Amino acid sequence: MNPAKFLSSAVVATAALIAAHGALADVNVRLMHVDQNPDVTTFYNDVARRFEAAHPGVKVDIQYLENESYKKKLTTLLQSPDKPNILYSWGGGVLREQVKAGVIEDLTAPMNSGWKDTLMAASVPPYVIDGKIYGVPFQTSQVGFFYNKDLFAKAGVDASSIKTWDDLLGAVKKFQAAGITPIIAGGGDKWPLHFYWSHLAIRIGGKPAFDAALRGEGKGFASDTFVRAGEMLKQLADLKPFQPGYLGATFPQSSGQFGDGKGAMVLMLNGMLGSMKANSADKIGIPDDKLGWMAFPTVAGGKGDPSDTLGGMNGWLVTKGSPPATTEFLRFFMEANNQKIAADKGLYIPVVNGTQDSIKRPVLRQLAENVSKSKYHQIYYDQMLGPSVGAVVNDVSADLAAGRTTPLDAANAVQAAWKLTN
Repeated sequence: MNPAKFLSSAVVATAALIAAHGALADVNVRLMHVDQNPDVTTFYNDVARRFEAAHPGVKVDIQYLENESYKKKLTTLLQSPDKPNILYSWGGGVLREQVKAGVIEDLTAPMNSGWKDTLMAASVPPYVIDGKIYGVPFQTSQVGFFYNKDLFAKAGVDASSIKTWDDLLGAVKKFQAAGITPIIAGGGDKWPLHFYWSHLAIRIGGKPAFDAALRGEGKGFASDTFVRAGEMLKQLADLKPFQPGYLGATFPQSSGQFGDGKGAMVLMLNGMLGSMKANSADKIGIPDDKLGWMAFPTVAGGKGDPSDTLGGMNGWLVTKGSPPATTEFLRFFMEANNQKIAADKGLYIPVVNGTQDSIKRPVLRQLAENVSKSKYHQIYYDQMLGPSVGAVVNDVSADLAAGRTTPLDAANAVQAAWKLTN
């Protein structure tokens, strides 16, 4: 054998091996989220750095995009060659559309390898489509009224006495008589107002009414349950309970206004806590000892159970073509020890079993207990019904509040959109 030729071959082989290892080591995992709370970003970055330390050559890039911008740009992002590997998701109909488009990775195998068993049983179904698991749920939430204890005391309103819809209307009038804006709302983003219409439907008709509408029975989303929900939202809106300019206020702006004491209540999910901190003038908002929470009131004659909850089951999706390190990072992120940190810091309510006891923040612990006890946890209508129908739900909710449509027309519009897409 020619020694020079052997040496040349060895050099080529070694160079190829180095190149291959270099390629394997040069792995970027990009995660995109919508949580504005800087403490959440700090937590995400800390988990990423620790994962990188244990996986040399892997870089995890945490990217933030504002909630509404994210929703509007998501379709374009998914078509981009530089698309994120891990996407924030609300599950429901939006996920169904993404799976149908063929851009989301099937995670059934890794989830069924013991991963799924580490999560709350109720958390996985929103990410199951046709028997396959397409997402990893990581946090849950509940919508309810956060309130300013000082403003309640000033107006002489006892939060514990607000049990029914009529009680809420009476409280609104008391706040107005005391010169206090009763409710803050982010009407500019529309979806905060859909919490009223959908919550009223839940209280009026319960799970059976929603399930019947999904099946297309009777008048569907134009049935009496949904028309009455619109009538009751209009009843509230006619009292003019919201802050001046609420129809132009975004969710971040309204969170800041509530945090600055500009109104007594806000109907929102617990993500408001982080948004309030980021957008209030003092970057703190209402401290926990001055902050109260109460469930959405019941409706006289309603078929919904008072323990029924409206909220989210948010998770992570993996885009097609992502490197194996993507799933490895998600597994690491979802380890109980990491999720206990999020619980302990009060960042969100994790769905990993055994983490709830680490929740120290009273308001979050209360919501975690509410969701765990609820027999019916309804995912937000605007996410559950898919992007096109969800947009109509949000539009008609804002239009009802503004007096631009009637309860019957609003319900008919949602039913027409549902029928068109199904």
